[in-house]
Amino acid sequence: MKIIVSHAKTLVIAAMVAGTTTGLATAQDSLTRADYERPTDIPFPEENSYSEAKAELGKMLFFDPRLSRENNLTCASCHNPSFAWEDAQPTSVGTPMSRLGRHTPTVLNLAWGELYFWDGRAESLEEQALGPIQAGGEMAQDLDELLVELRNVPGYVQFFENVFPGEGVTADNIGKAIATYERTLVSAEAPFDRWVKGDDNAISEAAKRGFEVFNTKARCASCHEGWNFTDWGFHDIGLGDADEGRYEVLEFDALKHAFKTPGLRNIVERAPYMHDGSLKTLEEVVDHYDSGFVKRPSLSSEMQELGLTASEKSDLVAFLQSLSSDDPAVSLPKLPN
Repeated sequence: MKIIVSHAKTLVIAAMVAGTTTGLATAQDSLTRADYERPTDIPFPEENSYSEAKAELGKMLFFDPRLSRENNLTCASCHNPSFAWEDAQPTSVGTPMSRLGRHTPTVLNLAWGELYFWDGRAESLEEQALGPIQAGGEMAQDLDELLVELRNVPGYVQFFENVFPGEGVTADNIGKAIATYERTLVSAEAPFDRWVKGDDNAISEAAKRGFEVFNTKARCASCHEGWNFTDWGFHDIGLGDADEGRYEVLEFDALKHAFKTPGLRNIVERAPYMHDGSLKTLEEVVDHYDSGFVKRPSLSSEMQELGLTASEKSDLVAFLQSLSSDDPAVSLPKLPN
């Protein structure tokens, strides 16, 4: 559901920023804050329910270079936990050390996703998990050969049998295990979350003003909605590259140059930005949305020149910085032999 910024909501957001508790704010402040409240549970599909052992197996596979043809790349090679599960490069590097066409998207908070990859070509996280393993320019592994390799590792044979009794090492089970681990990758509580829960000192005054701009004049919440700041939809935001994005999956003219809305959690750690990694800083991102986009027939209706002031841009960046959480360090798994 889109966030509609009516006059009433604008007043509520302004009251939140000011910390007032009168009139309209008293009646609706808690409801407005609930729009950004973190979920308490991670959703897992019935057909791939959670177990600690399955997540542990998925973590092993995620960090195992044997999943790549040359035994030199892992899922974490691109989805590095040190960079909020991205890789700090404009576009990814695959096999054989070739530059790919798109920036690595984060795997944070994908348990709440709907379609996967920048163009939405995977309908489940299980399908997504197997995609890069097989892709010729990425890990370039033949699945049949991978199954033979893993079935020759006694430790893996035992783990798969424990997690998937009577099924063992199969391609579907590799996807299920990795997807289960990926669903556990959830950004921790950020200063913004503490402010949402009522700690008015959790974020700066500039961040509070930036949150108001985010929801009103800057129109960011038209696509970046909810606790993870994404509608999971696809939009042409006017980047100048030739990549046609979602149109390559569904050939509708309105989807030309449309890419999935990324969530904004831990966005500071995920530079550079956009599907092509073309914008180096959050300041450049804000300038792009303000007036730097390419105008064309497929451009999303949300993209309009905003006329933001220098102080409003600075406040927006301060707000985005408040979305970074101090996530626990990720330990490397002991891989089976």
